[in-house]
Amino acid sequence: MTEQLRLMAVHAHPDDESSKGAATMAKYVSEGVDVLVATCTGGERGSILNPKLQGDPYIEEHIHEVRKKEMDEAREILGVKQEWLGFVDSGLPEGDPLPPLPDGCFALQDVEAAAEPLVKLIREFKPQVITTYDENGGYPHPDHIMTHKISMVAFEAAGDPEKYPEAGEPWQPQKLYYNQGFNRPRTVALHEALLERGMESPYGEWLERWKEFERRERTLTTYVPCADFFEIRDKALIAHATQIDPDGGWFRVPMDIQKEVWPTEEYELAKSLVDTSLPEDDLFAGIRNN
Repeated sequence: MTEQLRLMAVHAHPDDESSKGAATMAKYVSEGVDVLVATCTGGERGSILNPKLQGDPYIEEHIHEVRKKEMDEAREILGVKQEWLGFVDSGLPEGDPLPPLPDGCFALQDVEAAAEPLVKLIREFKPQVITTYDENGGYPHPDHIMTHKISMVAFEAAGDPEKYPEAGEPWQPQKLYYNQGFNRPRTVALHEALLERGMESPYGEWLERWKEFERRERTLTTYVPCADFFEIRDKALIAHATQIDPDGGWFRVPMDIQKEVWPTEEYELAKSLVDTSLPEDDLFAGIRNN
């Protein structure tokens, strides 16, 4: 295939692109693939998770602008393009019972209407491949679940001239994947590798909690080799300084162990309009040779 390859990654908040599939994106950028991140919300209601920045009055008052600057820096590190869909962060409701979601937030939008800006972006950018979240959102944040919903509508509608006629000329993406980087096999492999080396594992509690969730194991169809880009992934993640503690659990597994034990990022092929054989090692399998 001589046509330019294009990948679109649809994410809920700034920082999601750096914690889910970032090494994959950096790998494809290095190969000349055009990569665009579509960020649904501005992350305005995200908590300041880095203890070093908590209580900073400027950050608390200007969180929207701060997170936008963090996204600009992460985008440059990854070498990707990025567009905002313009929705307002829903926040993560906590408590029992859960409080209602804030008026006007992303998760309360009508799904068909909220899909339109994504359809428009798909038709403008013309990706062959889209990545997004599964129906659980990867984890059940209302914005992640809504991101899944609009991605599914947009994938089907973007190529239909009768849908969203104001959103540009139709374009049909060929494949849609769910990010599945936080999967049990990877977590177990890293956990056991650390213990075998006499090191502490940050995953013990995770694995215990995993048993409590009555969720089916996801089908991992696609393993993208991208260990050479793990450092770029981490650098992009650290750029989201309000969200990521550089001394926190994200970075407790030594890089050499990560690269040796689990050198891939994983995906679940949800929709494909091209023939491919599973498992894959390339999101563009079945497209490059057509």
